[in-house]
Amino acid sequence: MSLSGKIALVTGGATGIGFGTAKVLSERGAHVVIAQRDESRGREAVERLKPADVTAMQLDIRDRAAVTRCIAEVIAAFGGIDLLVNNASVTGSRALASFVDSTAVLVDNVIDTNVKGTIYCSQEVARDMIKRGRGGNIVHISSVGGYAAQENAGIYCATKAAQIMLTQSMAIELAPHGIRVNCIAPGDIRTDTSANAVDEIKQSGASGHFLRVTPLGRRGCPEEIGRVVAFLASDDATFLTGTTVVVDGGFLAY
Repeated sequence: MSLSGKIALVTGGATGIGFGTAKVLSERGAHVVIAQRDESRGREAVERLKPADVTAMQLDIRDRAAVTRCIAEVIAAFGGIDLLVNNASVTGSRALASFVDSTAVLVDNVIDTNVKGTIYCSQEVARDMIKRGRGGNIVHISSVGGYAAQENAGIYCATKAAQIMLTQSMAIELAPHGIRVNCIAPGDIRTDTSANAVDEIKQSGASGHFLRVTPLGRRGCPEEIGRVVAFLASDDATFLTGTTVVVDGGFLAY
């Protein structure tokens, strides 16, 4: 599954699933642009991925004007974007609060990042893909939380469900332009953020769906999500659009 010569933009690509995805895509031959809110983390990711062909740019996807500027810069520098991975997300402990105690600040931050940011980036990239007339791929990183409720994560789960439905709507509208839109719903993936979230949930005394045993008996790794992204963006998946691939070790099979 070669992605040689492709330009991939990965939001939140400096850590966790985003970093694992950037790593896999670069290994498959793509030039990867990491868009990261924290500029220093972006630079660190580039250093860690050397000698891979990776660039980092600062971007807060909540800022519509910043999204427009950043994507225009990527297009000007590389001639276009072949693959957009909407990975940046408020997750883990930053998204945890009981429904009645979810503050306006938390609600706005989670929705502005997970939903609006996904929309802003997708709109800008899709417009250019349509203009170039060469098609392309957009992949959203959602969560099993978009299918199954999790305690103290109602706002987060709602945004992840929104990404799943957005995938289907975008796929229908963009298919005539040769643009495929798909989604991945990861289960329990081992990242620094998810480790903190699991610890906090355990400390709160919650013991519901989120903590059920994964049948494969382990946590996933970010590169396992990255490999699915690479497949979805490859010529091996040319008839696949509008779907969400659940990568959860059997978590939702219960």
